[in-house]
Amino acid sequence: MKINVLKLSFILVLMLLSSLTYGQRRAKNKADEDTKNWRYEIQCLNVASEGSYIVKIYSYSKNKNVAIEQSKKNAIHGVIFRGIPQSELGCVAQPPLARHPNLEEKNRDYFEWFFSEEGDYKKFVTLTTDGAVAPGDRLKVGRKEYKIGLIVSVDMAGLRKELETAGIIKNLASGF
Repeated sequence: MKINVLKLSFILVLMLLSSLTYGQRRAKNKADEDTKNWRYEIQCLNVASEGSYIVKIYSYSKNKNVAIEQSKKNAIHGVIFRGIPQSELGCVAQPPLARHPNLEEKNRDYFEWFFSEEGDYKKFVTLTTDGAVAPGDRLKVGRKEYKIGLIVSVDMAGLRKELETAGIIKNLASGF
């Protein structure tokens, strides 16, 4: 009798763990899909030091924890492909590091790896709020979706150097 209870308990625990894992995986897959569509907004807050910018990234997600990791990717993507818009807070507009509109498509393999979980994008971005979402930065925009704003620091100088070394963008000294 005790063996049957143990087996039943073990099976129930496995079922619970697999359902939790499935739910997290599904949320991450949805977030990865949003990242592939690059659905975010970027706003400059401050120039931290030479070569670093503090930006607020608004990412869309059902889950705050998923939005945190996506915000890091979105911040790097914004710096590379969209640039940083000017703001009233003293930020001067920064053009995107990628000057050619089809650079992402042309270097698809590189950027798929770069933005993967093992990719190097993490070396150039840090959360400045430790993942804490301010009350006004979690806005409900759909039935089950939130627009979550996080503040991150982006090392633009380091990112530029990485992309130059990889041959993705041209060195500033090389001219146009």
